[in-house]
Amino acid sequence: MSQNTFDELNSQLSQQGIDGVFTKLTEQLKRDKKYHELFDVLLMRTRHRLGLPVILTMSLDDLAEPLRSQVEDAYLAACREVGTLLLGERRIREAWMYLRPVGDRALVAEALVKIDPNEENLQDLIEIGLHEGVAPAWGYELVLKNYGTCNAITTFEGALMNRPRADQQAAGGLLLRHLHHELTANVRADIARAEGKEPQEPSLEELVADREWLFLDNNYHVDTTHLAAVIRFARLLEDPAMLALAYDLTEYGRRLSRQFQFAGDEPFADLYPSHGLFFRAQLGQQVDEALAYFRERARSVSIEECGPAAAEVYIGLLTRLKRFQEAIDATIELIPPGTRTGGFAPSLLELSRLAGNYDRLMSTCRERGDLVGYTAGLVERSLRT
Repeated sequence: MSQNTFDELNSQLSQQGIDGVFTKLTEQLKRDKKYHELFDVLLMRTRHRLGLPVILTMSLDDLAEPLRSQVEDAYLAACREVGTLLLGERRIREAWMYLRPVGDRALVAEALVKIDPNEENLQDLIEIGLHEGVAPAWGYELVLKNYGTCNAITTFEGALMNRPRADQQAAGGLLLRHLHHELTANVRADIARAEGKEPQEPSLEELVADREWLFLDNNYHVDTTHLAAVIRFARLLEDPAMLALAYDLTEYGRRLSRQFQFAGDEPFADLYPSHGLFFRAQLGQQVDEALAYFRERARSVSIEECGPAAAEVYIGLLTRLKRFQEAIDATIELIPPGTRTGGFAPSLLELSRLAGNYDRLMSTCRERGDLVGYTAGLVERSLRT
């Protein structure tokens, strides 16, 4: 700032008073785009208005109500104003520093998706969009586009496994479409080279059905560890179009050489055929066969040794097929009280809500001496009647 600015502040004080000084200074700081300093001045102005020292030396906890709440509200208002100004300047990381306490993720997400990624801002966009959870699917797409499938798989396992199911499904769908497109293009190109013309079959299943030569000499068309990982992630998906793509991948995978038939965790030990059944059943095909297979695994695999995953998959499949009462029965039969589950299958209370019937839940809780579960069912049932 020039020396004239300091003189103008002195003049403003004599003409407009202290509030005039703050008005003059905020206008100047906005013109100069000195937004961090602006934040401090906005807080100073609030403290003066509330009768506090402009430089507050005590903790907010030491202020009595309603003064403390008024200062906190002013802090959030200043955060919003400065954060929004920084967003307008595309100073993303600085903007998020102020907007994080406000919690207005929608505002930041709207601004993020309008920014063209480049070498300078890419890491900030991924950090805030994906890792800060502001726009997870958009941030994950940036990882996939800029760093490739391998990094995207690692990122999914590290950054998305503890995020809400909707975020996982959005990212998983992006990864599935990407790998399916890559694999299909590679298979088509291989066929075109060998046969001298472009194949007409629309799906991977049809492309590989009568072309065993595609897999001779341990041949493959996409990194097989990537294929296995994407199929595992696809268990989270429920959209029929995504399930069809996932099933298509299993039809390719099951034809790979034995050395690429990776063993999975129960109930997907036989990786490609078992996942194929799982996806296909949700598309209304081979439903009885799939239920018989996963029911057998749920009853055979020891929870003590392997955990409840096999039972959860069976219950989850019943739920996706809208066979809620059967899912309730399976939960009571297969999940011992107090078992820590992985969250793949709904809880007994959630299943009862989906079924619109709490009788089995309440009778089971009574038998098990579960007062909390019984009360939850009692309350839920009373709210629905």
